[in-house]
Amino acid sequence: MNLPKLVFRNIFRHSLRSALTILGIGVTITAFGLLRTLVGAWNTGVEASSDNRLITRNAVSFVFPMPLAYQNQISSIDGVEQVTFANWFMGVYVDENQFFPRLAVDANTFLETFPEYLLTREELETFKRERNSCIIGSVIAERYDLQRGDIMQVTGNIYPGTYEFVVRGIYRPRDQTTDASQMFFQWDYLNERLIQDSPGRANEVGWYIVTIAEPSQSAGVSEAIDAIFLNSRAETKTETEASFQQSFISMSGAIIQAINVISIIIIGIIGLVLSNTMAMTARERNQEYAVLKTLGFKSNFITRLIVSETLLISVLGGILGLAITFPLTDAVQEYIPAGWFPVFEITPLTIGLSALAVAAVTIFASFYPILYAKSQSIVDGLRQIS
Repeated sequence: MNLPKLVFRNIFRHSLRSALTILGIGVTITAFGLLRTLVGAWNTGVEASSDNRLITRNAVSFVFPMPLAYQNQISSIDGVEQVTFANWFMGVYVDENQFFPRLAVDANTFLETFPEYLLTREELETFKRERNSCIIGSVIAERYDLQRGDIMQVTGNIYPGTYEFVVRGIYRPRDQTTDASQMFFQWDYLNERLIQDSPGRANEVGWYIVTIAEPSQSAGVSEAIDAIFLNSRAETKTETEASFQQSFISMSGAIIQAINVISIIIIGIIGLVLSNTMAMTARERNQEYAVLKTLGFKSNFITRLIVSETLLISVLGGILGLAITFPLTDAVQEYIPAGWFPVFEITPLTIGLSALAVAAVTIFASFYPILYAKSQSIVDGLRQIS
C-alpha cells in the first residue's frame, strides 16, 4: 500500500479540521519564533563582546564615576596594550521617546579600540580634530535621515545644558552583532563645559575599556587593576566585556525568564492542539485500523501511518509559522526604538528550536493515538461497522 498517498488522503478527509489545526500550529510557531528572537536580541551584546577587552568600572555601581587619573595607572600594568574611556551622556534628542546610546568618549583612542565600528580615515581624523564633532551609527543616520555635516542638538539631562554636535562620520557595523545605533562625541567637549559650569563633576569618566595582549591574561590583569585602587575613594571592579554586558542582561533576568517560560507554554499549546486533532482522528478510524489488521497489516504500519499524518500536519504548520515570522519580525523591528535592540532578526538557532519544537510536538501528539490503535482488538473495531 502506498503510505504517502494514504497519508495525504487521510489528512484532507476533514479539510477544515486539518486546515484549522495547521493554522493554529502556524500561529503558535510564529509566537514562539518572535519570543526566541527577542531573547536572542537581548543577548546580542554578549555575543558581540571581544575576548581581549576588559571593562573597569566603579565597584559600587556603574553609575558612579571614576577619576581621569586612573587611565595612566591602568596603562602601566603588564599585559595592558591600550586604555580608553567613555561617559554615559544620554540627553534628549528630538524628544524623550527617542532612545539610543549617546556617549562621550576619548577621541584619540576609543574608536581605535573598537575595530568593529568601520570608519574612513578621513572621518576619524576629522572627529579627532573638531571639538564639537560626533560619530553616529548607520542605523541612527538612516532613522533620522542624517548626513555628514548635519547638526544634532541634544538637551542634556544628566549633564544639563544644550549641546550642538556636527556629524562628521557615520560608522558601519563590521559584524552582524555589531551595534550600529550609537552616537559618540568628544569627552573633552563635555569636560570643558563641566569645568565652567560644574567643576566638581569635571575630570571624571564613567568606565574604562582596557585592551589586553592575550585573552588568557584577563583574570590576572583584572586583579592587578583592582588591587591598585583598593581602599581608594573610587574602588574598581574589572571584568571581561562579555561579563560586563551579561551584568546588564541579568538586570532583566526576570523578564527573560518569563519569556522562556511562555515559550515552553506555547510549545505545550501546540502539542495539545495537535493531540486533540489526532485523538479524534484515531477514534473515527478505529474500524479502519481493524480492517487493516484483518488484511494482514502489522501494528508497525499503523504506527507509521499515524506518525506520518501527525508529522505532516506539524511540518505544514511549522512552515506556515516561519513564513509568517520572517516578515512579522521585520515589521516589529520598524517599531522598536533605535538603540533598544541593535540586532533583531531570526537566527539559525531560532529556526532550529522551532524545528525541534515541531519534532517534540509530533512525538507527543502521536503517543495517545498509537496506544489507542494498538489497544483495540480487531473484533472491537469491526463491531463498530454498521
